[in-house]
Amino acid sequence: MKTYTGKTVEEALKIASEETGITIEELIYIVGEEKKGLFGKTKSVDVDVYDLSEVLDYIDHYIVTILENAGIEASTNVAIKDNDIIKVTIMSNHNPVIIGKGGATLQALNEIVKTAVSAKFKRRFRVLLDVGDYKSKKYRKIIFIAKKEAKRVVTTHIPVALDPMTADERKQIHNALAKMKHISTESEGDGKERHIVIKYKDAE
Repeated sequence: MKTYTGKTVEEALKIASEETGITIEELIYIVGEEKKGLFGKTKSVDVDVYDLSEVLDYIDHYIVTILENAGIEASTNVAIKDNDIIKVTIMSNHNPVIIGKGGATLQALNEIVKTAVSAKFKRRFRVLLDVGDYKSKKYRKIIFIAKKEAKRVVTTHIPVALDPMTADERKQIHNALAKMKHISTESEGDGKERHIVIKYKDAE
């Protein structure tokens, strides 16, 4: 972390951007204390700018600490993947415990980590946790099912509603079926009941 000072937040960010070579939109920062001058006017403001590696280190330490407190020894591999997703692979001898029934524990942990890192750095991050290739295997399974159902929709023209899925799983389905002829996908429902409906569409 490095602190930059300017008369305004915008000026401090401009200085940080010029020094780091990172666009203002991509900077990870927290606005610090404003220094007041005469008559209460803002004299200067500090902005703490973080390197992305600090974010990844924070996620690593946060996950390992949570699992240690639960009596689970683990390590992580944290890296940036396609579309700026922070992919976290957890390595442990207690994979079934971390995954939980139907992936519920892993999903809950994913949400906790995502909330914690976003609160820490005052910016939303896309974080995806995986354990023992669990998510990758599940993606392949649900994509296989979705393609099978899509072929049925092409034949019958009758919409098919898939089982409720998490946001990352729904995205995998949307992407997998995006180029299929006569097929469109829509997410419907709220909360845990949100799911994908595969529909027939006429050729454009």
